[in-house]
Amino acid sequence: MEYIIERLGHQGDGIAPGPIFIPRTLPGEVVTGVASGGRVDDPRIVTPSPDRIAPPCPHYKACGGCALQHARDEFVADWKVGVVRHALTAQGLNTEITGAETSPARSRRRAVLSGRRTKKGALVGFHGRASGVITEISQCHLLHPDLMAGMAAYQALVIAGASRKGEMALTVTGSQAGLDVMVRGGKPLDGQMRIDLAGLANQHDLARLVWEDEVIVTRCPPVQSFGTALVTPPPGAFLQATVPGEQALTRAVLRAVGKANRVADLFAGCGTFALPLAQRAEVHAVEGVAGMLAALDQGWRHAKGLKQITHATRDLFRRPLLPDELDKFDAIVIDPPRAGAEAQMVEIARANVPTIAAVSCNPVTFARDARILTDAGYRLDWVHVVDQFRWSPHVELAAQLTRPAKKT
Repeated sequence: MEYIIERLGHQGDGIAPGPIFIPRTLPGEVVTGVASGGRVDDPRIVTPSPDRIAPPCPHYKACGGCALQHARDEFVADWKVGVVRHALTAQGLNTEITGAETSPARSRRRAVLSGRRTKKGALVGFHGRASGVITEISQCHLLHPDLMAGMAAYQALVIAGASRKGEMALTVTGSQAGLDVMVRGGKPLDGQMRIDLAGLANQHDLARLVWEDEVIVTRCPPVQSFGTALVTPPPGAFLQATVPGEQALTRAVLRAVGKANRVADLFAGCGTFALPLAQRAEVHAVEGVAGMLAALDQGWRHAKGLKQITHATRDLFRRPLLPDELDKFDAIVIDPPRAGAEAQMVEIARANVPTIAAVSCNPVTFARDARILTDAGYRLDWVHVVDQFRWSPHVELAAQLTRPAKKT
């Protein structure tokens, strides 16, 4: 059966009339294949798009870590801007959109790898697309070289700690002190295993090793830089995927906030934005996880030249800040999870804060939340698209919303 690809869906698949979803295709291409359940999983490209390129990674066909390596960077950037524009248009919003600002290849400092024991040792890598099969990634073009250099350590941990039939998840993060590794799905700990794992961490020069929720060893605090501060995030804490992506979002936030003197940072995490903001403004950081705020506080106390940072542990989904709490600030920075922050946006809309710097990893929920603010009188001034998940359909953005001053 022959199909013509009309557009890309939000997961990066090509969509032909039907709709029929066809992965790793591009708009305008003519492909053939057998459809099953509304999908063609093994298409043959008859007429390629001029935007098609040869994927640089030898693992691309088998690995599920990337979805758009077959497309020119310029095409992907334009497509991601289009995803954001479509989400805004669906809410009746229109503004200047800039970007996408794309992180370079081999810049991912954080990834979740899968590991399984084999008869000859261990297999570590990413799952194939919609598959339980693990693809080894000896030449990954996505991960930072520091993460790739730890492959022997990951394999050793799998051999030591995976069950014969089970699969382990290894969250690996690059830090200034070395690799920070957290394992889930391994065998239960006992005294000897703790000793063995600590030995492996020492042998492979890991900064920190965490097994489930237990810190096996911290050989050196796995610090991250946020502005001029050094922060040691708790195990598993949220961290932007690339340093260039984090820097792009931070620049956008600082631009949006401008000369505000008092800033509320909501969903503050470990201080990604709060600490750079504190170089020029007093900041109140609010986060639902106390351990992240403790890390932020320690980083702030040991840094020099920063203004006051206060903080509060609070579930902003269940207990959003109310207008009387918000009105003391000149600006708000808000960076919620993918679900957005509808309840908090409703309260912000009722307040009188002049400027909002919004960061989002989901254009659809961002547009929904931004509509709440624009309906209350805010203006969506601009949106900047950041692509730190290179070759994936994932889209991030930062935006500025301002409330025009009331006439007296």
